[in-house]
Order: sequence, then C-alpha cells, then structure tokens
Amino acid sequence: MAARKPKVIVTRKLPDPVETRMRELFDAELNVADQPFTRAQLEDAVGRADVLAPTITDKIDASLLAKAGDKLKLIANFGVGVDHIDVPGAFARGIAVTNTPGVLTEDTADLTMALIMAVARRILEGAQAVQAGAFTGWTPTWMMGRRVTGKRLGIIGMGRIGQAVARRARAFGLQIHYHNRKPVSSRIAEELEATYWESLDQMLARVDIVSVHSPHTPATYHLLSARRLKLLQPHAVVINTARGEIIDEQALADLLEQGKIAGAGLDVFEFEPTINPKLLKLPNAVLLPHMGSATLEGRIDMGEKVIINIRTWMDGHKPPDRVLPQML
Repeated sequence: MAARKPKVIVTRKLPDPVETRMRELFDAELNVADQPFTRAQLEDAVGRADVLAPTITDKIDASLLAKAGDKLKLIANFGVGVDHIDVPGAFARGIAVTNTPGVLTEDTADLTMALIMAVARRILEGAQAVQAGAFTGWTPTWMMGRRVTGKRLGIIGMGRIGQAVARRARAFGLQIHYHNRKPVSSRIAEELEATYWESLDQMLARVDIVSVHSPHTPATYHLLSARRLKLLQPHAVVINTARGEIIDEQALADLLEQGKIAGAGLDVFEFEPTINPKLLKLPNAVLLPHMGSATLEGRIDMGEKVIINIRTWMDGHKPPDRVLPQML
C-alpha cells in the first residue's frame, strides 16, 4: 500500500511547473486564485495541514501557531526571509521551518544594479518624459544624472547577495566598501578589493551609493535611522532590495524631498504594500513592486527548494534549508 501523502497547503499561486510537481508528490491544496489568505483561512490551514507552504504575505505569529493542529510539523516557506514567521515559537512546538536560500541571489543582485543605474542616470524620468511627449531633441543640460564609474558603493550586509552585487559593481568601475557583522574572508576581500568598515556611521559618511542587503531582524529594524541617513552626503543614493523595515521610510522621504539625499531606488517598503505617499510623488525615487526575485527561473528554483525540503522531511531527515532560532 502506498504511503499517505502529506497534506500540503500552499498559500499563494506558484509557477505552474512547481504546482504540478506538488500535486504529483503531495496531497497539495493550491491557491489558484492567488488571493492572500485571510486570518481565518490561515487558522484553518494550520489546523488541517501536515505542511504549510507560506510566503512573505502570511504572518505566522504566536497566536496563529497556538491554533496549529497536532499534524502540522513543517512550515516550508517560499522565500528566503522568515521575519514573518515566529521561528522560536514554531521550534518550541516541534514545527520545523525551512526557507529557500541561494536561488534568488543572482536575480536580486541584477535588480540592485538596475536600480543603481536607474537612479544615478535618471532612466525612469527620461522614459516618462519621452512617453509624455516632452522630448523635443537633444540638449546639453537636460536629464543630466551622475556618473557611476569611480564612485564608492557601500554595501550593508555582505552575504551571498551583497557579494554578488559587489562583483557586478566592480565591472562598472565602482569601489567596494562594506559593513557587516564581521569581515568576509581575505580571499573574497582581495577578489572584490573591498574595504571593511566596522563602523556603519563612518562608512555612510564616505560613500556615494548605499545598498542594503541585510535580513530584517530586531537588530536591523531602522538600521538606517533618521540619524544615520543624515550622515549621507547630499549627492548620495540609497538602494534597498532587502526589507523595507531596515530603513526609516518617513525620514528617507523627508530627506529626499529636502534635497539632502540625491535619490533612492526601492524594491521593498516599510509598510508594504502601503507606500509612503511622499515617496510616490518624488521624481528622484525609483519605486518597484518587490520584484527582486521575479524571474521565471528564480521562482521555479524557489519552488523546487520548497519541494526538496518537504520531501526530505517526509523521508525522516532534517531538511537542508532548516531555519533555527539561533540563526536569526
């Protein structure tokens, strides 16, 4: 007799190849309508599922975990960040948590470079001017941006994505500076010709572009606070493809409006999906809809990671991408 397939409840629409494979391997409930689960739906899901496969839009907090049934043994997150999941609470209840690291590194790094170029060279403004019929011919002083080559890039968080951004930035002639909990290996530092700053304040005051690549944790909430943002030079640009909560969004909007920071490229927002209304009106802010990993290849790879984590758990082994409280 075939073994019982675990009940896997998927909270959002995933790429078709991923969903098809899930239906083959598991007793999978899919969200083909792609409407975010309500709180009531999440409570129902954790009460019935062996495995919950959520995304960043699902808040898996202590009160939700308290409603989990005895069957729930794995939360297989579709995504790298797990700040929306009470990992210690799940661990205490014997529920494993996994994520999907590594597979979105290159895509997020690509988008980071796109934002750097878009802000520095005013690409979005130029495209909008053409579409609005404002282009009447070349002029010497119109749509002038800033040269990227030769500038100093300050990377906050030198993990996989931070290093991938640094490699791309080197090809653009940028000088690499970074702040991290500890220096990277000497081999990586030499390869990237990267300068380590133990003091984030000192780095911010010296760089031309700041790019955020830290996870969102209690320690990184408003890491770029109003005080730290004021340390930036007036020509500086801020890029964030990590988590919105790492930057004080109101302070950033105020400084951009006042011309005390030259520009910002944001793919994530502090109160997502709500965006500070001031940011929406600023020509020097390039705003994207959280699309850092939004490539077909990346999303399929993420889904395959979810499937591998579930299958490993089914086989009685520790999933390869298990997230433990001490890792946060």
